[in-house]
Amino acid sequence: MGHSVLAFIIVIGILVFIHEFGHFIAARLCGVGVEVFSLGFGPKILKKKYGRTLYCLSAIPLGGYVKMVGEEPGADIDSEDLKVSFTHKPLFQKSIIVASGPLFNFFLAIFIYYVLYQVSGIYLAKPVVGRVLEDSPALAAGIKAGDIVKEVNQNKIESFEDISRIIGKSKGEALNVIVERDKRLVGLVLSPALRPAKNVFGEKIEKYIIGIVGNGETYNKKLNPFQALWHSLKDTCGLVKLTILSVGKMIDGSVSARNLGGPLMIAQMAGEQAEAGIVNFVWFIALLSVNLGIINLFPIPVLDGGHLLFFGIEAATGRAVSDKLREKLIQFGAAVLVALMVFVFYNDIVRMFNGG
Repeated sequence: MGHSVLAFIIVIGILVFIHEFGHFIAARLCGVGVEVFSLGFGPKILKKKYGRTLYCLSAIPLGGYVKMVGEEPGADIDSEDLKVSFTHKPLFQKSIIVASGPLFNFFLAIFIYYVLYQVSGIYLAKPVVGRVLEDSPALAAGIKAGDIVKEVNQNKIESFEDISRIIGKSKGEALNVIVERDKRLVGLVLSPALRPAKNVFGEKIEKYIIGIVGNGETYNKKLNPFQALWHSLKDTCGLVKLTILSVGKMIDGSVSARNLGGPLMIAQMAGEQAEAGIVNFVWFIALLSVNLGIINLFPIPVLDGGHLLFFGIEAATGRAVSDKLREKLIQFGAAVLVALMVFVFYNDIVRMFNGG
């Protein structure tokens, strides 16, 4: 349990620091004064003041905050501080400051993926046929176990994932396939068939297949800096898309909201990933960083996305949301977040007692 708590503190500390540093650096670049930069909430354990900013390490490691000069609309501000007041900055600068927290979480994921890909490359499934399914287009076309798929419709094949991607986009149209068999190239023509399958959420779907299974072998491909950057961006975008889809499916009931986890689940998973090795641990940090970035962009008052919603309304109407309405919406947003925290804690406790 001790290592899980330590791993949790490390993970949350990194994610919160990056998020709040995004707000902090954007505020400073936009000429906004920062009064407090805190990791954690509650009583301050350590604090040090540099310039006008008080840097703090607080007791409750479940978040953090950056307090800016003139952050609250209607707050009393000394005349000499007007030029560094958040409220008195142009709308686009305020939007940049608010959006920079989530953006830095995405940047962290990209950076982690980039470093991992530069250090260890990527592991790909060899495009070698391990088994041909009965009553399949591949069997009818003459593909055999042991064949190495070299090209599909003149697209060079490096991995089994390449084959799946091209087949998935084929719309059932005929494909020209070149395989290597007994050190010679063989050309084949086949048309993918639409068959029942399940997606990553366990939902029943239909997808195009040709009916081959890989042999399970992988190989390591080294990446140059540009390839590593491309894969980092692609994987981060893919993770963003998958996370948003997951949230949408929880909202419409397609996926159970009981899959949501809170601090206890994160701590358990952090401990497991730390035990599995540094690569797994930093990969887990990247995953959570993307999730944190997306959650903070939800249009819920209190979250960054809620503030961006206020700014969007101001940009569209030409006037800021009234202080009274803003206060009511923030109270509503806080209530939603408290309810969500209670729910995920409940999920964690039920999961713990069920041994799951």
